[in-house]
Amino acid sequence: MYLSELDLRDFRSWPELHLELTPGVTLFVGRNGFGKTNIVEAVGYLAHLGSHRVSHDAPLVRAGAASARISATTINRGRELSSHLLIKPHAANIAQINRTRLKSPRELLGVTHSVLFAPEDLALVRGEPVERRRYLDALIAARTPRLAGVKADYDRVLKQRGALLKTAGQALRRGYDDADGASALTTLDVWDGQLAALGAQVTAARLAVLAELSEALSGAYAAIAPESRVASVRYKSSVEQAVVELVGESDAITTEVIEAAMLTELGRKRAKEIDRGLSLVGPHRDDLLLNLGEQPAKGFASHGETWSFALALRLAEYELLKGAAGSDPVLVLDDVFAELDARRREKLVAVAAEAEQVLITAAVGDDVPGNLGDTEVTRFTVETRDDDDGRVSYLA
Repeated sequence: MYLSELDLRDFRSWPELHLELTPGVTLFVGRNGFGKTNIVEAVGYLAHLGSHRVSHDAPLVRAGAASARISATTINRGRELSSHLLIKPHAANIAQINRTRLKSPRELLGVTHSVLFAPEDLALVRGEPVERRRYLDALIAARTPRLAGVKADYDRVLKQRGALLKTAGQALRRGYDDADGASALTTLDVWDGQLAALGAQVTAARLAVLAELSEALSGAYAAIAPESRVASVRYKSSVEQAVVELVGESDAITTEVIEAAMLTELGRKRAKEIDRGLSLVGPHRDDLLLNLGEQPAKGFASHGETWSFALALRLAEYELLKGAAGSDPVLVLDDVFAELDARRREKLVAVAAEAEQVLITAAVGDDVPGNLGDTEVTRFTVETRDDDDGRVSYLA
């Protein structure tokens, strides 16, 4: 899989950009803050419908512009598709494949696969659970786009249920003997059922992808840091105890079992949720536990081990997407070589040398290792200039 064209309009610092790309290695060189990362961020956004730098769309639209546009032509095993995404910070985004407008931008998922290595990846190990949940969910959506819709529906129900808990707390406390209380509790029962049904699907999908990810991760980590402790991952669910009560320690944990466990736990936590005005049960409360030997990587891993774990997570993601798509994802290396020691650079270079297309950003060309073999490198230099709308990027 590779991108043959990339066009941006009013995306971040780029009023416009047109790139004709080829398989192999493409290098974008520019000083920090000049806009080179914005280019690969656009590729990642088109692939995952999310940015690795921000959690909402407003910063993606250039100052003074009403919207931003990303267009790309992806060639996968001879099949050519053109994706277009209009990003509107205060309205719904609009997506198109070739000349057909899509019902939802989620229909773009699966057209372009990309895996990004970036300094922000350290947050996968050091950061909060939300970072690791986002990593899992992005991988699931890339492999099975339908499940992105399930996760979006879950988030919608979670938001509406949370609003009920916050605004109807007094009524909920009165109980079923009170007319307002009975109405509010009946509504909460409905939200509980939907939350459990959708949350069970999200959790089951995470467990399924983690079963495949675990083996790839341990192998990748051992290759990067053979002298370190064994790396492993485990999913920590807010309904673990309820699942054990239903099926014991059995490996046969079905979606139906998870749904029943969520309903059980929601019943147990109802009073506490009403008091706090928060939803305390569900995949939004779960975490991916990363371990080195018997200790958690977060808080116990050295800086080098943390980098190794972050790289191993991305390498495992690359292998899983490669297997699912039947072709190499576009590999994006965003300012990572300057952060890595020789061994970790060598591991990334080995993957890059085999990938069909690699997009690399670097502050200076010397940051990129010279041992990419006989791979021809196409190089672009990113510069900036000031215009009436502020500083903008362009290719020199």
